[in-house]
Amino acid sequence: MASFDIDGDLVRKLAELLRETGLSEIEFAEGEKRIRVTRPTAPQAVAVHAAPAVAAVPAPAAAAAPAARPGNHPGAVTSPMVGTAYTAPEPGAAPFARPGDVVKAGQTVLIIEAMKVMNPIKAPRGGTVTEVLVSDAQPVEFGEVLLIIE
Repeated sequence: MASFDIDGDLVRKLAELLRETGLSEIEFAEGEKRIRVTRPTAPQAVAVHAAPAVAAVPAPAAAAAPAARPGNHPGAVTSPMVGTAYTAPEPGAAPFARPGDVVKAGQTVLIIEAMKVMNPIKAPRGGTVTEVLVSDAQPVEFGEVLLIIE
């Protein structure tokens, strides 16, 4: 395995980007060189409450499935990168797409900022936006579902 010099300034910049965006991991690749910077995430406190015994009534599984698993939806638009999602072209402007809007294939529906570059996220197909699952200026991970187009 060939070794290479580590660019300390690059590592510091990546660490600062993690802090600014609230992400837990970022990776930079150039040729054969790869640098991954991670930061520990604080364990989430979970409150456990004992519920009184009640006869269970099964809930309809079909109603809960779409909300619980939007990534399985055929119209799910996922993030192609780690970055910050923006729902509008600039602060105070109307969003690119809202629930109920009809979009065309190739139309910009969001922007993801990554490494100070604004990347337009285009609708892979035409249809009606049924759900926008991110808020403006929200950090997103690779593969995270951003919105649903039916």
